[in-house]
Amino acid sequence: MNKKKKIILTISILLLVVILGVGGLVGNYFYNLALNPFTSKDMIFGDDDDDTSLEVEADVNWLIKDSNYIDTYITSSDNLKLHAYEVKNENKTDKWAIVVHGYTSEGKLLSSKAKHLYNMGYNVLVPDLRSHGTSEGNYIGMGWHDRLDIIGWINYIVKNNPNSEIALHGTSMGSATVLMVSGEKLPSNVKAIVADCGYTSVYDEFSYQLKQLFNLPAFPIMNFSDVVTHIRAGYCLNDASAINQVKKSTTPILYLHGDKDDFVPYYMMDELYNATNSEKEKLTIEGGEHANSDLVNPKLYWSTVNSFLEKYIEN
Repeated sequence: MNKKKKIILTISILLLVVILGVGGLVGNYFYNLALNPFTSKDMIFGDDDDDTSLEVEADVNWLIKDSNYIDTYITSSDNLKLHAYEVKNENKTDKWAIVVHGYTSEGKLLSSKAKHLYNMGYNVLVPDLRSHGTSEGNYIGMGWHDRLDIIGWINYIVKNNPNSEIALHGTSMGSATVLMVSGEKLPSNVKAIVADCGYTSVYDEFSYQLKQLFNLPAFPIMNFSDVVTHIRAGYCLNDASAINQVKKSTTPILYLHGDKDDFVPYYMMDELYNATNSEKEKLTIEGGEHANSDLVNPKLYWSTVNSFLEKYIEN
């Protein structure tokens, strides 16, 4: 190899090292910002309400103070201790609703939704997703590994109540979670899914937020972040796709979304709906922002949920 070629090769290697080094720093920064539960999320939410505060509703105390819940635990496939609030209806029933919270939230903050479903005659199970509430974990699953955790909770119910008829209700990241569940092989006990303001995929949602928060393009930041996520959390951002999962779903799905949502964009509902091959319905809540459609128009929201579930779950 002549001297010129050696210089070119050396420069190329140095450039590659620099690119990889910068890429690692960038990828780790955005991984920590989005998926590390121990890193502040103020940069994401700013002065706006995050999912945690959005889900604090009028009946927030019902679950903790009035429901007579029991603390229930299962172990995840990767050996995490996961927690849920379990509420048996005072009227004996085989109907169950698993109510799934959003990003940075926790189960007890879905008290109002849990109470509505309880009053509709359901036993209610409200999990803390991994790294949320009192469940263990060191990264936010964004629905992907959480889908397996929810299947664990489904199996828990079926084991204890073989005749159970189960509805899944998710909000925001919880919505994406139950949609990701829909593409898996599920027990016949799972009858219907309610998806409130879910995103199409983690890649799409993070790309949208990059543009909204930093005015940055997806490439190459998402590529760097994807590598870091794969190393640190064990999943790829492209794999964590609700839209790919609903293409495989055989479970009926109801989509709800506020048309003023600027956190998970409203257009994602139509993309998910159009990709869904199972029975499906959708409802736009006019004036609804992120994760508050049930507060903006509670009568329409809950009458639609009730009518939908009644089609698939016996009284």
